[in-house]
Amino acid sequence: MNCFSNCHPVYPQTAGSGCSNGCAQGCVSPDTKDNCCNAANLCNFDGDMSKVVSEPIYVQKIYDAVLLNLQGLKTVSEQRFTPSIPSGFRIAGISEIKCRKFFNPANINDPSNMKITANTTISGASFVCDSNGEVCVTGPDGTLSERLLYTDTSSCDSNERGTPVFGTQKVCISGHVIVTLDLILIDNFGREVSFPVTANVNIATPASPLLLTSFFEMCMPSVFDTAFLPRFTELCNVGCETRLATNSFGRDLNVNANGEVSANLIIALCVNCEKKIIVPVQLCVLSTGFVELSPNTSQVCANFPQLFPNQINGSDEDVDADADDNNNCDQNCRPACPPPFTPGPCCPPPPGCCDPFPVIG
Repeated sequence: MNCFSNCHPVYPQTAGSGCSNGCAQGCVSPDTKDNCCNAANLCNFDGDMSKVVSEPIYVQKIYDAVLLNLQGLKTVSEQRFTPSIPSGFRIAGISEIKCRKFFNPANINDPSNMKITANTTISGASFVCDSNGEVCVTGPDGTLSERLLYTDTSSCDSNERGTPVFGTQKVCISGHVIVTLDLILIDNFGREVSFPVTANVNIATPASPLLLTSFFEMCMPSVFDTAFLPRFTELCNVGCETRLATNSFGRDLNVNANGEVSANLIIALCVNCEKKIIVPVQLCVLSTGFVELSPNTSQVCANFPQLFPNQINGSDEDVDADADDNNNCDQNCRPACPPPFTPGPCCPPPPGCCDPFPVIG
């Protein structure tokens, strides 16, 4: 059987055509080769709860957060796709339509890169400013992504509750997306093949971005009973979904004499934004210890330096020492009369070791 390099399941409209190139007939595309990977298992726990210890850590705690979902639409007419359809083939359908954000890793400032910018204003509180404007501090992402918040929280502090603040969010989206149509082509012999065509579609320019607006309410902790002012931070991501304008490839797809494909599309922009109010705090967490990796062996160095210092918690060392003493006691103190115990003394322990075994009588 002659198989094309790409294949797909047999579709109802071609099921009676005698096509032998469907994946169900054993054709496997080389594109399905597994070129992915799994990350290393950095934390291992054998279930022994005696290895779980409490650890103090210094982190940023989320006191309140809100999640906002926004949607935007972009209609595109006569969008041209590449490459062209080879001669001798015709379109029988579309198996899948895919959409992803465009990003140029060689130039992070490329205006074609899909970019989302959130502009948030607050009422009921204010962002702390200095002579240069709003004060921003470093967040977990390593950038100046957090703004200090302030308002008089004394009224709600006396009730041991938070103070409500309200916000307006304006999200600006610009850049391009990559749309891929997986076309189903049939040749003159009734054999079918999957043929992907792609297009770089402009959503909006940085000078005239797509604007989405929403509103939210959050709860702010005290600004007095704390060493740090509360901080406001936000993070957003945008995805895209695409379909044909009328959901009919016969109406929305056009192929000219040169095999060039154009399509009418509707692109949905799916925006996910999260707003947080956070404060640096000290927490006690349960831990199974440091991350331990298995290094690649070296043929030269016998020892390598540590990346982190050893634990210095004295109580843990005392526990380990007590455990060692008990182990020694167990080895030196074994009952002379195994269960069931009979009246009479058992093995007396060495002085200062462990308690004597009970005498049953």
